[in-house]
Amino acid sequence: MRFLFLALVLALPARAQDWAVTALDASPRHHEWVTIPSGERTLHAFVAYPERAGKATTLLVIHENRGLTDSIRLFADQAAEAGYLAIAVDLLSDFDAEHDRTSAFATTDAAREALSRLDPDRVTADLHSTRSYAAALPASNGKVVVVGFCWGGAQSFRFATNASGLAASVVFYGSPPASGFDRIDAPVYGFYAENDARINATIPATDSTMAALGKVHDHVTYPGAGHAYMRAGDDPATPADHPNRHARDASWTRLREILARL
Repeated sequence: MRFLFLALVLALPARAQDWAVTALDASPRHHEWVTIPSGERTLHAFVAYPERAGKATTLLVIHENRGLTDSIRLFADQAAEAGYLAIAVDLLSDFDAEHDRTSAFATTDAAREALSRLDPDRVTADLHSTRSYAAALPASNGKVVVVGFCWGGAQSFRFATNASGLAASVVFYGSPPASGFDRIDAPVYGFYAENDARINATIPATDSTMAALGKVHDHVTYPGAGHAYMRAGDDPATPADHPNRHARDASWTRLREILARL
């Protein structure tokens, strides 16, 4: 029954994340919403600042396929807790006249459908705008790492093919780009789940392509974990002994080690 209950909980809409809001409200770190110009449009982004004296490496955080949800904002706060400046951009910003950001969509299914219709070049342009804004913040040391989850993981990998000078691309259970591997000049770090055959089927070919080009694709697959384990592992409804919780904790340990080396 416990696992049936967990399956039902994990199937809830991504917006049902009161636990993330509670954690964000309790955070001692400074958060703010900012607007960023991107061509003729305006992007909305959530910024979480670390409590430290010196300038920090910046994490550009790309959300899942339901838009900028509270769990993604919580990841940004957790990154700030680890000592990094984090900016989570809402790539549904200025989607149309009725929807200026993720929260304007009536349901997460509607947000997901809208994301599926985004022009890839628009996504790239918005990420470039966000990167430039973030790197110029007074609290930033100018070094930017792009981190994405699910749909955002795919965008993180793809952005590495379109942006030179990134410190790293971090891909949480995201698919590789269709092309452009030769343009990647940043190390790519993959975080994958054992029970995620759709994504895992892409790993061998990605390994071969990256290795042939002399590129770094350093990845770990976490046993027993499922797709979106970072969100599931944060959810208090997930039992302490569940593989998603173990994968989430192990991923944070690995991510901190990676960031410390950059």
